[in-house]
Order: sequence, then structure tokens, then C-alpha cells
Amino acid sequence: MSDESSAPFSEEQNQQIIDTGIVAASNALHNIHCLSIIGQVEGHYILPPQNKTTKYEHIIPALIAIEEDSTIEGLLIVLNTVGGDVEAGLAIAELIAGMSKPTVSIVVGGGHSIGVPLAVSAKQSFIVPSATMTIHPVRMNGMMLGVPQTMHYFEKMQERITRFVTSNSKMRPERFKELMMERDELVLDVGTVLEGKAAVKEGLIDRLGSLSDAVKCLYKLIEKDKKLPKEKSSVRKTSAGKTARTTKNTAPAKRGRKPKSAAAVVSEANGKLTRGDMRLGDWSGER
Repeated sequence: MSDESSAPFSEEQNQQIIDTGIVAASNALHNIHCLSIIGQVEGHYILPPQNKTTKYEHIIPALIAIEEDSTIEGLLIVLNTVGGDVEAGLAIAELIAGMSKPTVSIVVGGGHSIGVPLAVSAKQSFIVPSATMTIHPVRMNGMMLGVPQTMHYFEKMQERITRFVTSNSKMRPERFKELMMERDELVLDVGTVLEGKAAVKEGLIDRLGSLSDAVKCLYKLIEKDKKLPKEKSSVRKTSAGKTARTTKNTAPAKRGRKPKSAAAVVSEANGKLTRGDMRLGDWSGER
């Protein structure tokens, strides 16, 4: 019988991989989590059982837990997805983009359709040379009404995707739309397939590299994040004699009523405050 201690993962880690596709690294330089987005991103409707899916109801709580866990220093996202539900994919991408912890994504195999926003949502993105990414317009299955409102809905949804991708990458919106509407690239669809080097050249992905490159980059982001200066604090005494710690206020002063002029203070003390003693600065604040 084989020794259980020599197994790469513990029983708890194996179950975690089966349930959510997430595993925490052990005996590493930094404590990072690996999140895998594979197959098809499942949204509000359950896909057939033979489909390999990533369920957004599993990923969203996991991202929140990773953000709140003080022991986790960084997140590595590994993508090999054909796309899937637009709103579910955008929801996951927005959460990743809004995380305060260092995040790095790497595309292996493919990062197609809604996988494009997921790939660029991390602070640094990688792609292996053999991977591909497909950029194409939004599609919809099922019954649709042939009315102008339907086309307007598609345009707004496409604009949401374009705005997110271009704001989280180096690609210009005009270029993204141009690649999305390319007619000579795909056989049965409109769009463009970008290989690893092309995705980096177009500014969609930050770097070309392997798993080790992505991990090294994540470690550097973690170490850089730890070196950031903390807020200076000082200790002061309250009126009750107790000590209280206050942080240095670096934010601009809030708007408020400005102090009265010297002339106004003297006139008010004599009980003879007149309209001429008031200054415009005394009433420029909020009432």
C-alpha cells in the first residue's frame, strides 16, 4: 500500500478540487489560491450533465472568501473555457477585477467568448503560445422577437463587454470591435481567433509565458504589495484621559463652514454684528 503522506493532495484538498476546482498551495513561498475556469461558464440555466461546466454559484462565494481570508496572499486564475453565459461571466470578471489582493490569470488551451473578459480581469494576464482566444459578437439561443428593441438590447450588451475588456487591457475599443466583426476569419461565425503571440501583440493579454512565469509574477505582486507604505498613526489623549490611536488624514478637507473673519468675531462679541461685517467666505460652506 502506498503511503498517504506522499500523496500530492490531502483528502480535503481533493474534495475541494472536485467541488469547486480550487486548491490552496502548501509549502510554497507565498500562500496563493488557484482558481480554474474550465469548460462552459454556467449561468442561470443548468447545462446538460455531459457538459464540463464552471458554475458561477460556486465561484462567486469562493472569490468573496478569498478576498476576506487574511492568510491568502494572492490568486492565480487558470482559464481553458469555450465561453458561456454572458452575465455570469461578467459577474465573475467584475469580482476578480475588484479584488484588492494580487491576481494573475493564465490562458491555456483557450479563452474564448466570455473567457476574454475573464482573462483580462486579473491585474496581470498571461497566455501560453499554443492557446487561442476567440472574439465574436454576442449570441443568443431560444426564441427572439424580430423588433428593433432586440437589436438595441444586443448592442447594449456588446457595449458592456467591450467597455470592460478595453478598460482592463491595452486594446483600443475600435480595434476590439474591428476584430469582433471580422468576416473572413471564422467559417460559421463572425469574429477573430487570436493565438498567444497575436493576443499579446494586439494588447489583449499582457505577457506570453508559462505557468512558472505566471507564478513568479504573482509572487512579485505579493512582495510589492507587502512593501507598500502603511498609514502613519499617532497616539493622542481624549478628554477622559484615555489614549486613542488616530490615522493621518491624507484625504482633502471636507467642505464646511469656514471660520469667521476677525472683524465679524469682534462685532459679534460686542453684540453689534452688521451685514457689512459678514464675509462671503463665512457662508461658502454647506448649511
